[in-house]
Amino acid sequence: MNSDLQHLIHLQDLELIAERVRQRVTDLPLAQAAPDARVAARTVAVEAVKGRIGANLAARRDIEKDLAAVQARLSKYRDQLMEVKTNKEYQAMQKEMAVAETEIRGHEDRLLDQMEEAETLAAELKAAETALRNEQAEVAREQQALSAERAAMDTQVERTSAARREVLARLSAQTVALFERIAHGRRGLAVAEAKDGLCTACHVRLRPQVFNEVRRNDGLHQCDSCTRILYFVPAATQTAS
Repeated sequence: MNSDLQHLIHLQDLELIAERVRQRVTDLPLAQAAPDARVAARTVAVEAVKGRIGANLAARRDIEKDLAAVQARLSKYRDQLMEVKTNKEYQAMQKEMAVAETEIRGHEDRLLDQMEEAETLAAELKAAETALRNEQAEVAREQQALSAERAAMDTQVERTSAARREVLARLSAQTVALFERIAHGRRGLAVAEAKDGLCTACHVRLRPQVFNEVRRNDGLHQCDSCTRILYFVPAATQTAS
């Protein structure tokens, strides 16, 4: 195979690797933000349950305050009951006491409901806090993996850059300029395989003469349609790979 063509194929491979790494580096902030968002959502869930617990506690205190006031009123009625002198006053006091007792039962029922809700909320909080801890542990593992991936990518960037410089040093300035011009206009893909009479990049059929020239791999031949530099992989090489 022509040495320039071989170096250009290698250079194209390096460029594709570098592009994949660059894209991954670009995606990393999003990959890192997603786990953080999950932890934030779990934290919000915990705080929401805590807020409901706070509201429940405040409601219980209000009910207990109201209950204490009615119980004090009922105690006062009982004390006054001993002092009434007429049957009418006695019946009126009994009526007031009955109202107070009804209010007490209502407050006690509400207090019981709030206490049952408090037990439910305590269980919800425990579950939410467990979920938060589990999420935090999972996110820590993911972040550690992402950090390791970033370090590996940094190493790969250095190796790819070094290999690219080595390849470029073996090519003429004219050949490098041709490669870069085509790559710039073709989304980074300047070199493509010719297979079954087609350019595999643009899928346009090559003229028989051009395809025959490309099959020899003895020089730089370009696709008439997309201008990419073409190379040919013999059947035996394809089978071996």
